[in-house]
Amino acid sequence: MSDKYSTVESQASYGIGYQMGEQLASNPFDGLDVETVLTGLTDGFNRAQPQVDNNDLRAAFTEIHERMQAAKQEQFAGAVEEGTKFLAENAKREEVLTTETGLQYEILTVGEGEKPTPASTVRTHYHGTLINGDVFDSSYERGQPAEFPVAGVIKGWTEALQMMPVGSKWRLYVPHDLAYGEQGAGGAIGPFSTLVFDIELLDIVG
Repeated sequence: MSDKYSTVESQASYGIGYQMGEQLASNPFDGLDVETVLTGLTDGFNRAQPQVDNNDLRAAFTEIHERMQAAKQEQFAGAVEEGTKFLAENAKREEVLTTETGLQYEILTVGEGEKPTPASTVRTHYHGTLINGDVFDSSYERGQPAEFPVAGVIKGWTEALQMMPVGSKWRLYVPHDLAYGEQGAGGAIGPFSTLVFDIELLDIVG
């Protein structure tokens, strides 16, 4: 370790810069120039007149974002195509229903209780898999139901829960845009993944 930064202030200052560097490195774009980043950081800290016009900045940010989106979609085109084909075939099954958003569901057990609202908190058991059958999460396997707000989960769940009376058990087939989208979730759910969930709505707890 370097003894260059011996004071608390210098160590904290270095730590801020290091963390910013790690964040940039975690999601860089082609052509990212660290020296120019440092210039912008210095100018901003000193409240100097920006060297790039705001309109040009917005246009540059938009273009870089679009480039990164296009590159990511190209990288994961296989996952998108696989999910699209899976859902197209699945929709042909008589027992599968499809909503306007593209969410597919299958009613395994008919419930007769109250339906949650977006403001509700619910208790559920669930089992989640990728379309190849790999399990990424399961409250059944943990032996412990999960509680969460209806509005605080992925879009596919939020939509489905509001249609499910308490006591229902449904199987959801969730397109990537109603699940974790381009980001994925952790190591188990990759970007643009179509997901399958069995959800049992046990109770509305709030």
